[in-house]
Amino acid sequence: MSGKLVIVGDSLFAEIAYEYFTHDSPYEVVAFAVEAEYRKRDEFFGLPVVDFETLEETHPAAEHSVYVAMVYSQLNRLRARLAKTAKERGYALASYVSSRAFVWRNVQLGEHVFIFEDNTLQPFVTVGDNVVLWSGNHIGHHSTIRDNVFIASHVVISGSVVVGENTFLGVNATLVNDIEIGADSWIGPDVSLTRSIPPASVYRPPRSEKRDVTSYKLLDVPAPVEDSGSS
Repeated sequence: MSGKLVIVGDSLFAEIAYEYFTHDSPYEVVAFAVEAEYRKRDEFFGLPVVDFETLEETHPAAEHSVYVAMVYSQLNRLRARLAKTAKERGYALASYVSSRAFVWRNVQLGEHVFIFEDNTLQPFVTVGDNVVLWSGNHIGHHSTIRDNVFIASHVVISGSVVVGENTFLGVNATLVNDIEIGADSWIGPDVSLTRSIPPASVYRPPRSEKRDVTSYKLLDVPAPVEDSGSS
């Protein structure tokens, strides 16, 4: 698809979405929209910022698509709610797939997805609606990413994995093949999962402890001498 696009949000993700849609897609970003309660400005990147609730008055659905640039707030429910509302009001939901992502020919993509550069989506992968794949992930063959999932960078999902709705996967998480991640799960950075887990599971990585030694002493490197200035 192509045409005029309204980005919902004005956060850092909205800035990134503006950059990618502008320079690596057929869309023309013409405005931003924010819920009235949270709108703090009238202009962003030289474009108008309007109330989401009255978007039709300035940017009618017949002439504009929408992308909701929200991260994983409320286990992705905020992004899902705003996208659902926009669709119910007649707006087409835009997707972005980086020209630098590898997406095999039979991968099935839902609507309102955002796929960054350096993602690899292997054969027979299915990606649901309202999914974000940040940069550098591997989605293995025959895996399914269900709706409203957010996957951070450098996640490895092996073959025949199912990631349940609304799940968050943190940076460098690893999922072995043939397992299922229950819906609404929160998987922190560097977590490795080797078995299926139930819905609403929370996994955090081992805590990194600060050692009671300096790097100079540990590696036998002379510490820098402070310059006391000339007398």
